[in-house]
Amino acid sequence: MSATWYECKIKFKKIDENGMLKVTNEPYLVDALSYTEAESRITEEMMSYVSEEFKITNIKVANFAEIHPFENADRWFRSKVALTAYDEESGKERKTNMYLLVQANDVKEAYDNTLYAMKNTMGEFTIPAISESPIMDVFPYFSGEEDGLEQIEKFNALKASKPVAQEVEDHMEFDAEVVAEYQE
Repeated sequence: MSATWYECKIKFKKIDENGMLKVTNEPYLVDALSYTEAESRITEEMMSYVSEEFKITNIKVANFAEIHPFENADRWFRSKVALTAYDEESGKERKTNMYLLVQANDVKEAYDNTLYAMKNTMGEFTIPAISESPIMDVFPYFSGEEDGLEQIEKFNALKASKPVAQEVEDHMEFDAEVVAEYQE
């Protein structure tokens, strides 16, 4: 199951380093199933962070293939990864770009974290660009429920690969509540 990430821009008043009240417009990333859910989720998340009134100024689908948070890091970086594949029909190499959002403290650490995130990649790749992202924070959908998500992914993968759902259920141990919640 792949996540759909929405970039939500929030306009609100905050106190700057000089103690002055300043209007700011900051982007946040939220995992959701639709624009409507993204709006609802970012509203809920921001209510716990912002004491003043705020306004959602923009919501758009983010162009990130994967999000990789790392502990002890406070900034987000956008890593451009160029995957190299050999096209047997034409005999040429093709490059496909994807973008990762990686948490790090500086560009060098972002590069190292991108290499770590890509360590299990079977094909060749290069990292042609890394830049600091304006994203302030990321709110994943299944925060704290990763075990349930893994069970659902295994269940759905096996269900798709076998014609009879009962065979899948016989070979899986999963939390029925989590699956029922996911299927709603």
